[in-house]
Amino acid sequence: MEIDFDKENGLVPAIIQDADTKTVLMLGYMNEEAYKKTVETKKVTFYSRSKQRLWTKGEESGNFLDLEDIKADCDKDTLLVRARPHGPTCHTGTDTCWKEENKPHFGFLSILEGVIADRKENAGSGSYVSSLFAKGINKVAQKVGEEAVEVVIEAKDDNEDLFLNESADLLFHYLILLQAKGYTLADVEKILRERHKK
Repeated sequence: MEIDFDKENGLVPAIIQDADTKTVLMLGYMNEEAYKKTVETKKVTFYSRSKQRLWTKGEESGNFLDLEDIKADCDKDTLLVRARPHGPTCHTGTDTCWKEENKPHFGFLSILEGVIADRKENAGSGSYVSSLFAKGINKVAQKVGEEAVEVVIEAKDDNEDLFLNESADLLFHYLILLQAKGYTLADVEKILRERHKK
């Protein structure tokens, strides 16, 4: 990989991203030596501008960043480093240097999970979801079964709009069922990742 270390006095910014969650964890700087050590050891290593030496993340705390891969940007003067963190990344003890929690995020589905959790906690809101939780796990499970059957029925026809709408209904009710059982999509994702490794 070609990297332009000459532009900024031998240093290039290295954006560190969690390989699994895609959360940006921190920003550091690498010189050519730090880059080579990172690739060789599979532990993310920086050039510390304050200490004026190479610094492997975790060398004191034990919170290493295991290298997954490195990519250079279009100008070859910034690196995107995907890594797997061992513990918090920031020296302050937070998951990221922006004090964000490093957890799986599924875009709008995570937002929807938040709404469902709120409806579960605030049962008096009068919402459909709250009323479903109030009817208990059997009713929630029954709704998932009904929606699954409707998806199968629509899959046999050629009406894409109906199929996609029934699919949305199934996914929505499945998210409710997960929370009724005390789980989230992250728990299901974890199992799928483990199966993928086998």
